[in-house]
Amino acid sequence: MPPGITIAADAPELSAANTGFMLICSALVMLMTPGLAFFYGGMVRVKSTLNMLMMSFISLGIVTILWVLYGFSIAFGTDHGSLFGWESDYVGLSGLGVNQLWDGYTIPVYVFAVFQLMFAIITPALISGALADRVKFTAWALFVALWATIVYFPVAHWVWGTGGWAFELGVIDFAGGTAVHVNAGAAALGVILVIGKRVGFKKDPMRPHSLPLVMLGAALLWFGWFGFNAGSWLGNDDGVGALMFVNTQVATAAAMLAWLLYEKIRHGAFTTLGAASGAVAGLVAITPAGGSCSPLGAIAIGAIAGLLCAMAVGLKFRFGFDDSLDVVGVHLVGGVAGSILVGFFATGGGQSKAQGLFYGGGLEQLWKQLAGVGAVLAYSLIASAVLALLIDRTIGMRVGEDDEVAGIDQVEHAETAYDFSGAGGGTAPRTTVVPAPVADSAQAPAQTQQNKKVDA
Repeated sequence: MPPGITIAADAPELSAANTGFMLICSALVMLMTPGLAFFYGGMVRVKSTLNMLMMSFISLGIVTILWVLYGFSIAFGTDHGSLFGWESDYVGLSGLGVNQLWDGYTIPVYVFAVFQLMFAIITPALISGALADRVKFTAWALFVALWATIVYFPVAHWVWGTGGWAFELGVIDFAGGTAVHVNAGAAALGVILVIGKRVGFKKDPMRPHSLPLVMLGAALLWFGWFGFNAGSWLGNDDGVGALMFVNTQVATAAAMLAWLLYEKIRHGAFTTLGAASGAVAGLVAITPAGGSCSPLGAIAIGAIAGLLCAMAVGLKFRFGFDDSLDVVGVHLVGGVAGSILVGFFATGGGQSKAQGLFYGGGLEQLWKQLAGVGAVLAYSLIASAVLALLIDRTIGMRVGEDDEVAGIDQVEHAETAYDFSGAGGGTAPRTTVVPAPVADSAQAPAQTQQNKKVDA
């Protein structure tokens, strides 16, 4: 993603076409967060549906305010030590004129800021899928605020801000392979290592309660991802955004097919959950790479990511960490794969002249990608674990065991997703709980990754 820092005096004139395009892309990326909520909400049991939806929706509120107050300044302000930015005009977005253009581009600073805001919103929301069923909502809200401030805003500066060390090193991350997906996946792993497993992990069935909801969420994510990826070139003047649009579709299709093929060979069925998860894996992997590879390269990247992610979702059973909805298996593994594969498949004819190993570029770009991935992964993993530990030791991170078994929707939100009694909706008393058998009564027939037989 090509960033800028200052308002150039000789900037080109505002382009109504590019400005309109970027506003549409911003709206598409915003839609991805509700899409993610549906995707995650369908994958959990009935008794956790609303909590899963709310864990994504609260990010829309918290991160938006923080971004306006100081987040945009930290991420894209004047560089300080290659680690973070700061620009007084960006604090509160109070020092900007409506016609001021983002340096070197034909869109206003306001448009760039709101586009980047949508990335900042969805990144912590991605983490929530690893924590299903067991986290206090107040603790989650506090974690989102702290994590965005301490982890996401600085990492965004590293990767996309002028002066950021990864940007200056030449790490290629077109739309968020490291800053979004590796970042969120590593954070998810760090938090779950602190808070532990769900009650009944590897013992009780934890199937998705609504596969149609999962497919709806996946469809919204796929649709919104075109804005996420193609919009990251900040305009339509040279065809790179169009290349990214094509590669987004191609890689997603290849990953979905690869996941389903693996699933059929390994488990004997083509599942709808596998199709949805495979599509998301492809979207994740092509995000850093799609502006630098050809469509044939995108097929390879998608297929590799689909296969690796399908294999990775079972690791939680082998190693005993409870990644509820496979955030680590899909976003961390997919983000790492896509980012590293840039070092193999970059053609030198897309977003930059950098070439990968398969196109005569040697190992130069590959080691840069490895450096970017390794640094973001390590920082996010450690910082996220520390934040979770601090919250857990102060206000407590988890709900009580009885509340978890009864259902986190009732305990944290005093509501249920579905009214099985037919008596109407509305708020239920906090002392009323959903009986455990109801939570399992709507389980879908397809086997989710969470409860597949543990690999020997």
